[in-house]
Amino acid sequence: MITGHTRVAGIIGDPVRHSLSPTIHNAAFAAAGLDWVYVAFDVARGDGAAAVHAMRALGIDGLNVTMPHKADAATAVDRLSPAAAALGVVNTIVREGSVLVGENTDGDGFLNALRVDEGVEVAGMRCLVVGAGGAARSVVRALGQAGAAEIVVAARRPAAAAAIVELSDVARVGDVAEAGAADLIVNATPVGMDDVVDLEAPALPVPAECLGPGQLVADLVYHPLVTPLVREARARGAVAVNGLGMLVHQAAIAFRLWTGEDAPIEAMSAAVLAALHNRD
Repeated sequence: MITGHTRVAGIIGDPVRHSLSPTIHNAAFAAAGLDWVYVAFDVARGDGAAAVHAMRALGIDGLNVTMPHKADAATAVDRLSPAAAALGVVNTIVREGSVLVGENTDGDGFLNALRVDEGVEVAGMRCLVVGAGGAARSVVRALGQAGAAEIVVAARRPAAAAAIVELSDVARVGDVAEAGAADLIVNATPVGMDDVVDLEAPALPVPAECLGPGQLVADLVYHPLVTPLVREARARGAVAVNGLGMLVHQAAIAFRLWTGEDAPIEAMSAAVLAALHNRD
């Protein structure tokens, strides 16, 4: 029951009504027995900084930030975590009294999904990351910090790929044709996502013939749960996972930052799986 004592967290974005974050976090609060509630705030482009500042006035204890407000949020908080400072974007805000701390949980969420769900440590791995957006930036930085041996960044915009490789000493610009030499392949593009049509994009983000046994393929897309890349990689003998693990684990880090408690991962995963099946 929501009362005057209930603590509030939420997400800002435009659009945001499709977000699965309320489902994930409200399931977590219920499972942990916490008097918290999580809501979605539809905040128009350009109003992101104002929404962040409103956290103090409204007593909002935690906020997630999605497009198009991540960069604006980074300028509106009082302090940035090392990851948020390096990436220049914020996806999670923690209120410590009157101080707002900007965090970015995507990179660690990705690593935790591999570590916890798949039992994989990326240290020493040769990695290929496809894409040049915010998700790719987070993943490249995280892989470098975790000890990857090499990170090849492949993108249709070479200049954007060149900017990303500056995030790690072991990263370089490359091509998707190098996927065959990679231990870990990460798709950080929308290729394969339901309702995303790009006539210039190939059916798969990497050539099918480059996929095979001994590889781990991580597609950050999670709708559909079995993407064309995941299906093809499994058919060719690779281990392949979708982006649902990263979604849940980055949310789990935010939960811990806000509440100080370990997140109930199983409850969060079950809730988001149920929501996705209901959408289908």
